[in-house]
Amino acid sequence: MSKKHRARAVLLTPGNTLLLMGRARPGIAPYSVVVGGGVEEGDADPKAAAVREVYEEVHGKAEIVRHLWAMEDDQERQEFYLATVEEWSFDDKSGQEFTQEGRGEYTLLELPLTVAAIDAANLMPPEFAAVLRGLVERDELVPALQDAEQG
Repeated sequence: MSKKHRARAVLLTPGNTLLLMGRARPGIAPYSVVVGGGVEEGDADPKAAAVREVYEEVHGKAEIVRHLWAMEDDQERQEFYLATVEEWSFDDKSGQEFTQEGRGEYTLLELPLTVAAIDAANLMPPEFAAVLRGLVERDELVPALQDAEQG
């Protein structure tokens, strides 16, 4: 069995807020995840998959700034990218997961770029929540965007 490969985009808005996908599923405490999903056969690479997933999940056009982090276990590898999104429309989302039975509820969360907001959102997986918390504490996300815009 081959390992699943996922690509996720940490989406920063023009107002330096963070877009996350809120999840509510029966029997599980509400949590959030970074927008993204599986790398598909038609995707050129994980970056292209992240851009496609952003379009499907929030109807937005992501601009990938840089690779942030990767995690891997026996079942899957996840790539996390820093990206910007200028505009989005959750009402126009088109991902197949939104119509599948038993997947629970999805909401789009727009959060201030603070450790308290990340912690309150119960971001999963916890390993990446710790990475993102550290980047926010050290104020490394917005300067990375500014460097990319100037470079």
